Amino acid sequence: PDAPQRALLLHGFPEGAFVWDEVMQRIGSAARCVAPNLRGYERSSAPAEVEAYRAKHLVADIAALIDALGAPIDLLVAHDWGGAPAWHLAAQRPQLIRQLLIVNSPHPATFLRELRDSPAQQAASAYMNFLCRPDAAALLAENDFARLWPFLTNMGGAAWLTDSLREQYRTLWRQGLEGPLNYYRASP
Repeated sequence: PDAPQRALLLHGFPEGAFVWDEVMQRIGSAARCVAPNLRGYERSSAPAEVEAYRAKHLVADIAALIDALGAPIDLLVAHDWGGAPAWHLAAQRPQLIRQLLIVNSPHPATFLRELRDSPAQQAASAYMNFLCRPDAAALLAENDFARLWPFLTNMGGAAWLTDSLREQYRTLWRQGLEGPLNYYRASP
């Protein structure tokens, strides 16, 4: 098939839009790529109410962006928390996208089933209870974000996480963690 001409790239937690910079550089002029900061991240809108982070609002954000870009787009790529609203968008508004690529984000129905029925998935997802705590942002920020770095390094090591990239993450996280944590608080 033809290469995508217009792509939208959605980041996950605890990331920001900058995680797609290298991908966009590699694609170069072959496609028009947009990688926004999701609701609650960096300089994006960050409502204080947890309800504002429910899937219907996140899907509306993405749909509005796609409409502004000129729907349909050729490719929607979503990682981690970006995947949750991307799955919903694909189900509710399939006319907005031609292709969907999900990275490390299970289908919502499958995930809910496994959370309900699988002790292994319940154990693997137990960290989310910590992220829902009212004091989670303060605890995550302690000691140069000591509790956040493992989210980035536990699975593939830290060799890719250069000093420059670490500083990008610090800059992002210093702008606030409540919005990103509200994704967990608003999830069923």
